[in-house]
Amino acid sequence: MDVSLKPIVYSALFIALISIGALIAIPVGPVPIVLQNMFVLLAGLILPPAWAAGCVAVYLLMGFAGLPVFAGGTSGIGKVVGPTGGYLLSYLPAAFLTSVISGRTKNSLIRDSVATITGMAVIYLFGVPWLKWVLAISWSKALAAGMYPFLAGAVVKMIAAVIIARKLRPLIRL
Repeated sequence: MDVSLKPIVYSALFIALISIGALIAIPVGPVPIVLQNMFVLLAGLILPPAWAAGCVAVYLLMGFAGLPVFAGGTSGIGKVVGPTGGYLLSYLPAAFLTSVISGRTKNSLIRDSVATITGMAVIYLFGVPWLKWVLAISWSKALAAGMYPFLAGAVVKMIAAVIIARKLRPLIRL
């Protein structure tokens, strides 16, 4: 494979994985449990920063354009103004920062762990205030609906992303 095509192919793969990760959605309130955030973090661990953010941008544009790639097979620009809009928009800086912090080529467990923790924190830092604002609820209700029920799963997703990235990096040369 031509070296210049590799980032494009891997980015397309991550767009597909993020999309598939969103299709399996378990509703637990205004914010469902999905795997798309794990794949956003994994893209950040594997791809260079611009490519990680770029594949997330393409994913978001696909969903805003009407392709059913958001949680539960939904789509549309209206998702931005809904309760999960902050989470969706957070994926861009989360993927970028995860990539920058991980350094991708170092394969350092500590760097990867800090990168995924930072990426997940960005997702909640965008998502919870957005949820509070859109639903006009208190901070305690926003945290109870948009973060607390997801923390254990977030830890599992971060661990899985780090393990997968550490196994894949030696096989992927960008």
